[in-house]
Amino acid sequence: MAGWVRGLGLDGIVDIHVHFLPERVLRKVWAYFDDAERNYGMRWPVRYRVPQHERIATLRSLGVRTFAPLVYPHKPDMAEWLNTWVREFAAEVPEAVPTATLYAEPTVSGYVAESLAAGVRCFKAHVQVGGYDPADAILDDAWGLIADAAVPVVVHCGHGPLRGEHTGIGVFEQVLRRHPGLVTVLAHAGMPEYDAALALVRRYPNVYLDTTMVGVPFTEEFMPVPSDWPSRLAELADRVVLGTDFPNIPYSYATQLRAVAGWAESDPRLGRSFLRAALHDTPSRLLRQAPASGSVSRSGHGRG
Repeated sequence: MAGWVRGLGLDGIVDIHVHFLPERVLRKVWAYFDDAERNYGMRWPVRYRVPQHERIATLRSLGVRTFAPLVYPHKPDMAEWLNTWVREFAAEVPEAVPTATLYAEPTVSGYVAESLAAGVRCFKAHVQVGGYDPADAILDDAWGLIADAAVPVVVHCGHGPLRGEHTGIGVFEQVLRRHPGLVTVLAHAGMPEYDAALALVRRYPNVYLDTTMVGVPFTEEFMPVPSDWPSRLAELADRVVLGTDFPNIPYSYATQLRAVAGWAESDPRLGRSFLRAALHDTPSRLLRQAPASGSVSRSGHGRG
């Protein structure tokens, strides 16, 4: 796979959606996936269930040059210590950019401001797992701080794999109406609301889609993309970024890359330039990374 990446003229790829968590939290996440037949109605064997140092080594061997290690809370008084943990993790792993998360709680503006001052380059908001309303007034100042800093936030607000009390593209649009400049990456391309997610990208110049679990055989069984997905992406080719959900995926990392490559091959307006943009140039720009050797971004969109 690393050779295929070099064949695109890149010295590596940039993955904006991977997960590293404190060990005791990760064990609980994996236990949930172990019980996926009851939780999701399907088996979900975690492919990369290995110690942390092996997971890091695996990403390196796959040609991942930079990644955003995303953390997320499921209850109050959890986000702040996760932010401390992940900053320490990123300080020790050269490929990891510092990230942070948030939760709808009274302290949120304070620790978001602290995270921004510490230099985080990406946030994660998991509306489904957190079970909070992203448009809750308690979050308004925090969204404003993130928007003003032009730091991207990867938002899981779609109904996939399970509908939550506050999931839905329309719910998160309430946040964007108040903060139209917020750099937003719709995790899983808004799955399964692909049409609504694409419409949101068209309406807001700083909204992007990530590829996490999109178009792979596993997901196509229950939340397939529209049949004309590549042609729809061709209209917004510089607004797509690589995401994978490593290590919690039930298939190989290369499976996601094959899906993205398949889209590129299916529409002549995409092709190699789309692959370079989605796998490196656009996520590098969002995460404020230096360009790869010989790599030139196709995007003309600023962060606004």
